[in-house]
Amino acid sequence: MSKNKAEEKKRSKQSGLDEGGSRNSGEKEERFHAWADAIRSGNRRDLARAITLVESTRPDDLEYAQQLLELLLPYTGGADRIGVSGVPGVGKSTFIDTLGKELIADGRKVAVLTVDPSSPLSGGSILGDKTRMVEFSCMEEAFIRPSPAGKTLGGVARKTREAMLMCESAGYDVVIIETVGTGQAEWQVSSMVDLFAVLMMSNAGDSLQGIKRGILEMADIILVNKADGNLKEAAELTANEYRNAMKLMDNGDCATAVHTCSALDPESVRLCWRHFTGALSQRKNDSRFENRRYAQLLQWIRSPAEDSLQQILQNSTSRSVLEDLADQVHNKKITPLHAGLVYRRNIVSEFADLDRHSKVPN
Repeated sequence: MSKNKAEEKKRSKQSGLDEGGSRNSGEKEERFHAWADAIRSGNRRDLARAITLVESTRPDDLEYAQQLLELLLPYTGGADRIGVSGVPGVGKSTFIDTLGKELIADGRKVAVLTVDPSSPLSGGSILGDKTRMVEFSCMEEAFIRPSPAGKTLGGVARKTREAMLMCESAGYDVVIIETVGTGQAEWQVSSMVDLFAVLMMSNAGDSLQGIKRGILEMADIILVNKADGNLKEAAELTANEYRNAMKLMDNGDCATAVHTCSALDPESVRLCWRHFTGALSQRKNDSRFENRRYAQLLQWIRSPAEDSLQQILQNSTSRSVLEDLADQVHNKKITPLHAGLVYRRNIVSEFADLDRHSKVPN
């Protein structure tokens, strides 16, 4: 057997679909139902395999992933979705580790989706967040899934939303998404969670350097972490500065709350969770919670089209056409408007061709 065929067979087995299952549609459907039942029963290994399938870029895996998600979809939507972001070293993993243990002690099931930055050269990721949650990751009621960010912007991985749904279908009633943590670009997670918390720290240079029309504008709650020991007073001063600054920013919903916390202190983290649940309860009592989730669905539906368009714009054929048109404009053979219309026609044609070859049903 050739190396390529051996790898293909290995991938098919990893996704739970061998060659025999692919030939027999009835048997394949039974496997999907058995797989979905295993996920719903809380089998973490089957959940991890399902997320691997969802993250695959192979066209046939995309089709299989959609079929599996459709079986699980009726059992999703019941979790509290929390996004946690902040610069590297602010203590995101420590905070989530403490919070997860406290929530499990209260009888909750907690899934954590961590996103690690990918190398622009090799494309690889360390995926080390799980190693900083040692005690929490060993708990039966916990599920931690590290994923590489790849080329996806906004601090999340390409299939974070789908992974979140799978965790919800497995019975996790709290899903926490920890972003890459590279600064002001961590905005996209706010479009998939019910509450977005940003961790900041004091004594990090200009404490208000982060006040820009970016990540903090999207934040629902700002937590000034490491408010313990000698840093407690500095953290309080930093929190007051953020409170004053956030009053000048109108996010169209309500004022962004600012609190201090210590990720090393379980009682402090419990207080943060009470702030989270208090904010969520207020939103669930009016239309803000449902309006936010509906807006997120609209963005989710748009994402595949936008991703495909970006893929077309970046491929070699599209670049070649663009460069040829630029040369013609540079040589004054055609106008920029004419070139733009020709380029648009080329993009529309490629988009239609991509849709024809898609394996996702209409």
